[in-house]
Amino acid sequence: MTIHPTAIIHPDAKLGKGVSIGAYSVIEQHVALGDGVIIRPHVVVEGRTTIGDKTEIFQFSSIGAQPQDLKYGGEPSRLEIGANCTIRESVTINTGTEGGGMLTKVGDQCLIMAGAHIAHDCMVGNHVIFVNNATVAGHANIGDHAILGGLSAVHQFARIGEHAFVGGMTGVEHDVIPYGSVIGNRARLGGLNLVGLRRRNIDKAEIHVLRNAYAQLFIEEGSFQERVDQVSEAYPDSLLVKNMIDFIRAGNGRRICMPREQSG
Repeated sequence: MTIHPTAIIHPDAKLGKGVSIGAYSVIEQHVALGDGVIIRPHVVVEGRTTIGDKTEIFQFSSIGAQPQDLKYGGEPSRLEIGANCTIRESVTINTGTEGGGMLTKVGDQCLIMAGAHIAHDCMVGNHVIFVNNATVAGHANIGDHAILGGLSAVHQFARIGEHAFVGGMTGVEHDVIPYGSVIGNRARLGGLNLVGLRRRNIDKAEIHVLRNAYAQLFIEEGSFQERVDQVSEAYPDSLLVKNMIDFIRAGNGRRICMPREQSG
């Protein structure tokens, strides 16, 4: 364990094996750091925050501060960050609220680049990438392997499906389907995230099936709900299509990002 003499660590904080804490960093009372966690200089970790093994947090980040929510009343909400994450300079991640389940959660092996913000009660999956200054408002849900481009912003309660891609400087108001790719001043669905699917070695035949299903869902005419039902029946053996259909049906009436010429 390596702790700089200028670091301030509450005696009740829990530190795993091999933890490293840099100069002038602050670790408060209810924090638990897993084995091999690296805290760079000038980092504040507070609140009821748990950080998984081998996660590294760079300087000037504020982790576990109380929510930026006027309804927050001091309740003992939590923040959980997974293992093997990299959290770069000046990132802010807040704890949850009573109105959102009392928990903000970030999964394993996420890369959160400089200046990004994850608000209260967000659920962020595994292998997610936040490019510089990407921000998500309260209660957002970000699926596994999603990528949020630089300076993008996700509206509160919005869902970003697994393997989706949000282009830089894009404002996302509506849910983004799994494997979808969105871009624009206000996000419009621009196709599938084919680059991401290929990088993750998804079988070409599966991608071809997904492209056909996408065309039927978002390009053909007719009622969107009817198209959802038709696609569900047409591709019963495709896990990718099933994930997309299940995501749409789980929206509880919330709008889905659509291509510009379509309406939700």
